[in-house]
Amino acid sequence: MRKPMSMPVSALCLAVAFALSGCGTPAEQPRASESENVAVQTPVQAVLSRVTGGQAGHISTRKVTGDEPEWYEVNVTDGQAEISGNSDAAMAYGAYQYLREQGALSVSWEGNRVAMPDHFADYDGVKIATPFDQRAYLNVCAYGYTTPWWDWARWEQEIDWMALHGVNNPVAMEGQEFVWQTLWKEFGVTDSELDTYFSGPAFTPWQRMGNIEGHEGPLPQSWIDKKHKLQKQILARMDELGMKPVVPAFSGYVPKAFTERFPDAKIYEMPKWTGFEHETYWLDPADPLFDKVAKRFIEIYTATYGEHEYYLSDAFNEMLPPVSEDNRYADLASYGKRIYQSIQQAAPDATWVMQGWMFGADEEFWDLESIEAFLKDVPDSKAMIHDIGNDRYHVWQRTEGFKGKPWIFGFIHNYGGSDPVYADFADYTEQLDVVTHSENKGALTGFGVFPEGIHNNSVAYEFLFDLPWQAKPDMQSWIATYANARYGKSSPALLNAWDKLIDGVYSVRYWTTRWWEGSAGAYLLFKRPTTDITEFEGSPGDLASLDEAIMELLSLTDEYADSPLFIYDLVDVTKQSVSLHVDLMLQEAVAAYQAKDIEKGDALTAQITKLVTQLDALMGWHQESLHTWLSDAAAYGDNKAESDFYVKNARQQITVWGGPKLKDYASKAWQGMYKDFYLPRWSQYLSALRASVVSDSSFDDEAQQQALIEWESAWTEQTTIPAPVKPDNPVLLVNGLMMEVSR
Repeated sequence: MRKPMSMPVSALCLAVAFALSGCGTPAEQPRASESENVAVQTPVQAVLSRVTGGQAGHISTRKVTGDEPEWYEVNVTDGQAEISGNSDAAMAYGAYQYLREQGALSVSWEGNRVAMPDHFADYDGVKIATPFDQRAYLNVCAYGYTTPWWDWARWEQEIDWMALHGVNNPVAMEGQEFVWQTLWKEFGVTDSELDTYFSGPAFTPWQRMGNIEGHEGPLPQSWIDKKHKLQKQILARMDELGMKPVVPAFSGYVPKAFTERFPDAKIYEMPKWTGFEHETYWLDPADPLFDKVAKRFIEIYTATYGEHEYYLSDAFNEMLPPVSEDNRYADLASYGKRIYQSIQQAAPDATWVMQGWMFGADEEFWDLESIEAFLKDVPDSKAMIHDIGNDRYHVWQRTEGFKGKPWIFGFIHNYGGSDPVYADFADYTEQLDVVTHSENKGALTGFGVFPEGIHNNSVAYEFLFDLPWQAKPDMQSWIATYANARYGKSSPALLNAWDKLIDGVYSVRYWTTRWWEGSAGAYLLFKRPTTDITEFEGSPGDLASLDEAIMELLSLTDEYADSPLFIYDLVDVTKQSVSLHVDLMLQEAVAAYQAKDIEKGDALTAQITKLVTQLDALMGWHQESLHTWLSDAAAYGDNKAESDFYVKNARQQITVWGGPKLKDYASKAWQGMYKDFYLPRWSQYLSALRASVVSDSSFDDEAQQQALIEWESAWTEQTTIPAPVKPDNPVLLVNGLMMEVSR
């Protein structure tokens, strides 16, 4: 599997490691397990050794016992740094924070910049504490949008990233199909019936949450077995680092075959989720079978993966509870109480974790009385609510801090693994300040970041995971530290460009336009074409400020020529700008053809084609692409049939997804997607629109939509994997693209 590339200090090695020119993939750095000091390394030292390629020998850790809020302290004597603290997560974060301040280390999904000095200047530190007991990370959806094809090497890197960012409460969802398979067989469901029940690997999160059943399956046994082995490794490493992962529990959804085995059980046929083909089935918690199934799931899970404290059970994720009109609140109270009891019977010391997303996404159903009823009979000490969506909803405010239930305040930020460039530093800081000082915050105990997909907007996550430790950072100072660690240096000119980036793209709370007119693509370019785009009123952010920032960054490229991550970020923000400019041109082109101005429409179409083609070439500088996504999928197969199946799953998820309402939800700004999917789709549509003008006939939009659906379906059936093409001179491409959009 692909790995973020470790980046040594020298300019030559930086260029070689990142550009991969001539020498192929950089040699593996020695792992901690290969070092002579492995016997004396603490878990945090092992993390530091892995991310620095063994260059952290002059950093030691000292764990101090105590029940006070988590803290760390950094002291340096005779060039040797000692990180003390009362948890591994605190010490790992403290070490990373110190190394960033020294400009010695930056760890991100795009790669690591390592510039460890031989010794550190003597330093007397102070104790830094966090008021948040939990720092949670990951969304159940990330296991579909990002991790389906990950192996242990990639997961090891992610857990190291978690540790350095202070995470101690990750959502750990791999490997559960092994348990479900065992469970359902005990209840009489056959292997062939499970083949029609399990969805494909790119869609497992929604299978687990009860949204879908049997979508683009079956799930190969080899995939189930690989994820089983992988989860053992993941949980073992998390345990080494003192993390307390959130693992799955039974929430009531059963296979259709289960309903046939137990015809007298009280099972509801749930409405089809957001346009999917198959309904799902939910076992009423009042039915005696519910406790039996729930107990066996946790028993099997425990026998397979060990005992845990936090169990996630979301019975109504974007699925409304079946309640009677006369007994609505009693029904909801019964559901909440019985789901809790079903976990408690098998794991008496466990905490039931639920996502607060449903209370926001379906707020018309979940009024305050309904939420109170659902939670009222669950002991406060045995519940935990992940209030994940504060970039869109403010559930905690209208529930008065969930009426005494412990809860974690957080943001999703990323939806669908889609990757427009955006964040809102000021909003994150302000919201955290509001909630921590609110009289209605209730039993707030944690802070979390719950992305549906990762590998984008690294700066947002770097910033967000600093907030539990420094709630109100000075933005100018924070950016200077970030740039110095990531690029190797900072300057007034760079900070001035970053000020404009903040105005342009990092003052956007949520990328609202992804849901415009029922289509979820990140840009208009990424949405299935329609003539209605002329009514689109614009994307969030300030495009003029973004363009100014890019031009200022371009003026610094000679100064930062030996900083691959600077070039990486320049390419990323250019992608954002050019994509938005193309959106404007698409609107103009459609309007021109509708006005029968063929000359203008043709000129705009030619310009769009040129820009998108060049942008596709530029995106070859990024480590993720259609090539890597499909190659990783293919590599997960044990034979050609499996590989082809995984490639189809991978193609479907980033395009058609599974239904008309979710098309393009996981759109990607990747090389291969711009040129091979988005551009041809729009070219077909604009050509048909033009033809109707030439022939002076009415434009049949419905027929064109159907033609595009058929084209998309054929695209997902392809098993070929496009070759990657890395540009020799990305700066030259950026300059050309920006000149083109500004003319």
